[in-house]
Amino acid sequence: MTLPPLASQHCTPRKGAEHALDRAAIDGHLAALPGWKVTADGKAIVKDFPFKDFHHTLGFINAVGFMANQEDHHPDLEAGYGHCQVLWSTHDVGGLSLNDMICAARVEALLDR
Repeated sequence: MTLPPLASQHCTPRKGAEHALDRAAIDGHLAALPGWKVTADGKAIVKDFPFKDFHHTLGFINAVGFMANQEDHHPDLEAGYGHCQVLWSTHDVGGLSLNDMICAARVEALLDR
């Protein structure tokens, strides 16, 4: 799948291990998500976004937060001067779901505008 079709989808409630993506599906989606990596435990995807200053970092955080609230799927964020790390996982499936890939694609789309 490519980034635009993935970013155009919306999250739906996903509970239970049957909604967890297998490694082949994760790798297939990551091919469309530049710079995103699977965490060492395999239960999340993460990317660190650089910005020129804290003002731009904070704007990015607010945009991600707004999108996450609309999708009712929320990331872990870690920010500092000039960067923000975004981590997506789906606790209700015990790992990664399609919702994580959709939201990562939507974050990428935010930066393309």
